[in-house]
Amino acid sequence: MDIFNKSTYYYDLPEELIAQTPVEPRDSSRLLVYHKDSNLIEHKIFKNIIDYFKPGDVLVVNNTKVIPARLFGKKAQTGANIEVFLLKRHNLTDWEVLIKPVKRVKVGTEIIISEELKCEILSVGEFGSCEIKFKFDGVFEEILDRVGEMPLPHYIKQKCENKARYNTVYCKFDGSSAAPTAGLHFTTELLEKLKQKGVIITEVLLHVGLGTFRPVSEENILNHKMHTEHYAVSKESAEIINKAKAEGRRVIAVGTTSIRTLESVATKYGKMQECAGDTNIFIYPGYNFKIVDGIVTNFHLPESTLIMLVSAFLGIENTLNMYKTAVQEKYRFYSFGDATLLI
Repeated sequence: MDIFNKSTYYYDLPEELIAQTPVEPRDSSRLLVYHKDSNLIEHKIFKNIIDYFKPGDVLVVNNTKVIPARLFGKKAQTGANIEVFLLKRHNLTDWEVLIKPVKRVKVGTEIIISEELKCEILSVGEFGSCEIKFKFDGVFEEILDRVGEMPLPHYIKQKCENKARYNTVYCKFDGSSAAPTAGLHFTTELLEKLKQKGVIITEVLLHVGLGTFRPVSEENILNHKMHTEHYAVSKESAEIINKAKAEGRRVIAVGTTSIRTLESVATKYGKMQECAGDTNIFIYPGYNFKIVDGIVTNFHLPESTLIMLVSAFLGIENTLNMYKTAVQEKYRFYSFGDATLLI
């Protein structure tokens, strides 16, 4: 088995198993529990996750908030339709974005999103990426909330009417172009029950960019270029996690974004510490996890960097067997789908 070959991470998924809508309530989704030590698989409901936690366990969540990052406008000169997808904010007015179709724009092109929001192309880069400057009267965030659409992945065909449903119940800081979807299963009540059991819940931040979901196009995965994403860890969270590791207590990360934050910081500093920066960490089999002892995550696309991360934690064969079982059991896949607990 070639761990560096993209096709090693392929599995066959019937299209009808790709979830188009989230279940209600959030914690009624299904949960596949995979025990690393025995390779035992259990089939549960997400709210049963509390049974697998012990007092003193640390649960790490990503408190980023998804913004309505998809904007539709027209070229001022010709009226041609243009999509503007927000990626990264540089300052009050300037953003890195994706433009579709990028061949219709050049430096100086003005795009009219609405009566209250326009933008100008400052530079044109690779793969549709551009730098733009917004022009608006009023509060940008309020305008964006009115005119922007939630940036659902391409495989979800239905529009998301309830913007809160594509965010976690603990989201705080605007900045993501996609949801940290493993966190969508938690309710406020379930988090409270975990705390009552003695589980310590702490937060980190990683603003999810399209790089997380960008397809691996290279046959040799080592040639894949990860986009950078911004992360931050507070002093309190660093101390909680370091203390748990020193005392032999488990650190369980919610989602691949939390994992990438924890492992990026530990790789850079040797332990957790208060910091902020950008990461392009790529975790694939052979990686030695420094912080994470358990994972809550959804089912990921074939040949994606996310299934490679899971394979680094479980092993490739175990991961593919788990996914084969999930397909047979008709679990719901991807962003609005069911969850796994890997312990």
